[in-house]
Amino acid sequence: MKKLWLLLLGTGLLISACNNSTSKETWIRPWSENPGYWQYKGKPVLLLGATSNDNLFQNVNLESHLDSLSAAGGNVIRNTMSDRDPGDERAFLRTAEGKYDLEKWNDAYWQRFEKMLTLTSEREIMVQIEIWDRFDHSRDQWLTDPYNPNNNINYIYEEAGLDSIYPLHPGQNRQPFFFTVPVLQNNEVLLKYQQAFVKKLLSVSLKYDNVLYCIDNETSGVEEWATYWAAFLKENSGDKDIYITQMWDNWDVKSATHKRTIDHPERYSFIDISQNSQLTGYTNWENAQYVFNYIKDNPRPVNSTKIYGSDSGSWLSRGINTEHAIQTFFRNVLGGFASSRFHRPPSGLGLSQASINCLRTVRKAESLVKIWDTDPRMDLLKTDENNQVYLAAKEGEAYLLYFTGPWKCSLDLTAHSGKFTARWISIETGEWDKTEKIKGGAIVELQSDFEKGALVVIK
Repeated sequence: MKKLWLLLLGTGLLISACNNSTSKETWIRPWSENPGYWQYKGKPVLLLGATSNDNLFQNVNLESHLDSLSAAGGNVIRNTMSDRDPGDERAFLRTAEGKYDLEKWNDAYWQRFEKMLTLTSEREIMVQIEIWDRFDHSRDQWLTDPYNPNNNINYIYEEAGLDSIYPLHPGQNRQPFFFTVPVLQNNEVLLKYQQAFVKKLLSVSLKYDNVLYCIDNETSGVEEWATYWAAFLKENSGDKDIYITQMWDNWDVKSATHKRTIDHPERYSFIDISQNSQLTGYTNWENAQYVFNYIKDNPRPVNSTKIYGSDSGSWLSRGINTEHAIQTFFRNVLGGFASSRFHRPPSGLGLSQASINCLRTVRKAESLVKIWDTDPRMDLLKTDENNQVYLAAKEGEAYLLYFTGPWKCSLDLTAHSGKFTARWISIETGEWDKTEKIKGGAIVELQSDFEKGALVVIK
């Protein structure tokens, strides 16, 4: 044994073997003590994020962007495997004739992917990967897509069952690319290249412990497509536990569409309801709480990898603005979400000063009260109207209140007759503000003076 150890040390193989061996306890996974939250390296983590691109691995300024996110208290990113934007590397090698060979990889694409995983791992930033994105394969994007038969040397239109144009919005789900699996169209010509892509992805990502998997971006596809890829991912993950979800496009998380994920914890080990952020005000809170109540007997993490809203977005007429994005972020945190991330501009705040201040606000509150020690407790709160104040609490010990603006509320502190200290954080600045002493054992009145909202920690 000693001779073997010396031989390994001399060749450098010992170091490599140690670096590649990881324990299950180090992987991102549902927290053993409270499976509604994530744990990483054996410790619970609240995932917060804000980045200015979705396919972040294609970002040439990746390292500085991750440093800025980490400095703000962020520890999660979204990464679509998309390659449709100008300057993006494609997954497949391009021949001298200008066409793609779907049986050969473009090393530059995969090197960018691995670099992103390395840099995030070093910074303990989690990555939620989205494997397929419907917007890559329809309308103008289809015209340059490597899977388009006109752009590769591997098959023709008739063989692959594909057409030269798909002009409709991908939400119409008319693209055969998303029907290739055996129980649907059983398109073996195209499916084998899709399978090879996912296997190649896994060959890189499985080496890292900070990865979650989402099958599609906001899909309106059929259930059988997602079911197939969930099984395929697990079958090709070896001995490693991986955590999978599907993100549906339907804004109503109470709908039958979302039950495809919510009702199948054996298939989907976490839930993503990003599209709930399309709904404003108290409805946004109520619908999310419906999901948490629905899974209360078998909790698992609920993520929102996209929080919509900015003052430069396209949905201002519906109130999907900067104020909405900030409110949704804090409703998520107090409401029990395991992960919340601001969407990229212009549809979201990205990594902006406004989102940075939100992240800093939560991390300051977290230094006094861990969110996983509390539960949503709106029953302890009375306000004049909905969407003014939200509450998470460990009754008698700690209370977190989010004021959306300069409102007042009544808070039930009868569970403990001692003294409490209330510390206010301005959401506009992300800094501590006033401190108050409060006597417990009664229902107390609280008044916010913060026009842009505040988070209050009461202990």
